[in-house]
Amino acid sequence: MRLSNEKYEEIKNTVIDTFEQYNVKCIPISGFEIATKMGLKIIPYSSLNEKQREMSMKYSSDGYSIETQNEWRIYYNDSCKCYGRINQTIMHEVGHFVLGHIDGGEEEESEAKFFAKYALAPPPLIHNICKDIEPDTIKKTFNISYQAAYLAYQYYRNWLQFGNRNYTNYEEKMLSLFNFNIA
Repeated sequence: MRLSNEKYEEIKNTVIDTFEQYNVKCIPISGFEIATKMGLKIIPYSSLNEKQREMSMKYSSDGYSIETQNEWRIYYNDSCKCYGRINQTIMHEVGHFVLGHIDGGEEEESEAKFFAKYALAPPPLIHNICKDIEPDTIKKTFNISYQAAYLAYQYYRNWLQFGNRNYTNYEEKMLSLFNFNIA
């Protein structure tokens, strides 16, 4: 589902505000670190009993989040061998929490997907960190899956082609957090 341009801008601002609030300023960006700093409980599927694990896998092969007894819990499939995919899942669930999602509908899923994509490999950081900007370089630099790196690469190319020639205020704030001189 395509979101409005205003919604994308709002989510990008929210990502950077989250980085600032939780002192995120190093690459690769960790969904685990942010979730932990927020006080979210992170639970691997392997810690569940067999029946709970089966139910969790039926619900989502990657992960999901729920609020129970005023505690936000993120459950994730730790049998996945790709750390980048697991980190993407955690960041996606952090997105649901930060964006105040309750319903779990198609729009909320699109918002959380974009939150994770932008948080893990934002175009301004790709532009300022990577020398050879290709999916494989993005994958290694940001420790994300190849699929996520390819999508980040495409998003980066669009950002270059269609974005403003100058950094936005939130992009400047992000670059400052990560200690890049934007003069």
